[in-house]
Amino acid sequence: MTNIEITTDPAERGYLRIATEEAWSPQEVMDEWARMIRADEGGQGFHSLIGHYTTSDSARARFVREGLVSADELRLGHMAAGGVDHAILSLTSPGTQVFSVDTAREMARLSNDCLAEICRDNPQRFSGMASVGWEDAGTAVKELERAVGDLGLKGLMLNSHIKGHYLDEQQFWPVLEACEALDVPLYLHPQTPNDDIISTFYDAGLDGSVFGFQVETSLHALKMITSGVFDRYPNLRMVLGHMGEGLPFWAYRLDYMHGGMVRSGRYEVIKKLDRTITEYLQQNVWITSSGMPAPEPILFTRKVVGADRVMYAMDYPYNYEPAEVAMQESIPFTPAERKAFFQDIAIDVFGLDRDAIGAV
Repeated sequence: MTNIEITTDPAERGYLRIATEEAWSPQEVMDEWARMIRADEGGQGFHSLIGHYTTSDSARARFVREGLVSADELRLGHMAAGGVDHAILSLTSPGTQVFSVDTAREMARLSNDCLAEICRDNPQRFSGMASVGWEDAGTAVKELERAVGDLGLKGLMLNSHIKGHYLDEQQFWPVLEACEALDVPLYLHPQTPNDDIISTFYDAGLDGSVFGFQVETSLHALKMITSGVFDRYPNLRMVLGHMGEGLPFWAYRLDYMHGGMVRSGRYEVIKKLDRTITEYLQQNVWITSSGMPAPEPILFTRKVVGADRVMYAMDYPYNYEPAEVAMQESIPFTPAERKAFFQDIAIDVFGLDRDAIGAV
């Protein structure tokens, strides 16, 4: 991990680098996850993910543990070395979703309070996204309204499935309605596949970020689209990391096969939608480059969903590679396109205060 050989002064380069998918956790949440691991609670996916990062003595696990709970010198030093000017922080996977209803509510409130304080103390470097306890939609809505309206958080983080349940289920729709009403984005972030489907991934060692994360999260996003979530909430904005979890690369086939399924009436659950799947990606979804810095997939995804829908992210501390910033700086953008990719799209999507963050 070495410093990148690119301009570090935002004024000289003409834009901030805003990293939009940066993981964080208060120590209290980490401690509760560790307690659950010791008590053998939470299921196979939880143990595979958090069990590793809370118990392993590997250099990578130690780096991630230390980075997650830091919002001071350690993280700021890594941001400087990576050329990142501003980070949008959110509660790391699996978020509140493995907790009991009461504990999830408490941990969401604690996390939001801690994150809001971090952002108030250093608004030029940090913004944050809210967490809620998803299984109790009524209190989740109230907590989201508090986090956005009172605390100034800029979106809502969901670390994919909620104990095997997904946002195509109407029990969660009041939270989506609140996101639309508050005009804040929902960031749909991965976690390990739910315990009904994880075994084949786990047995192959592919349940985590190498592959299982993408499968889990793209499935979740597709379930939302095909269930009609975006027809019911046409102004709901969703952000997907990791180049859209692969969906832009499947867009043509998804449209073709979904259309055939609708015409055949093969599945009762598959209904005619107002738009094609590609059109929902183009009109309701924004995509970040977290962990996917190569120019080719970034340029392709911009062609599929629109250049104004793809923005920069690093995915710290899980994917901290300063050289990846240089890779993305090398993309043959115009100056205006580069500024939009690194700065302006994030400001628009998350409603950031340009003056507070020192935008160029």
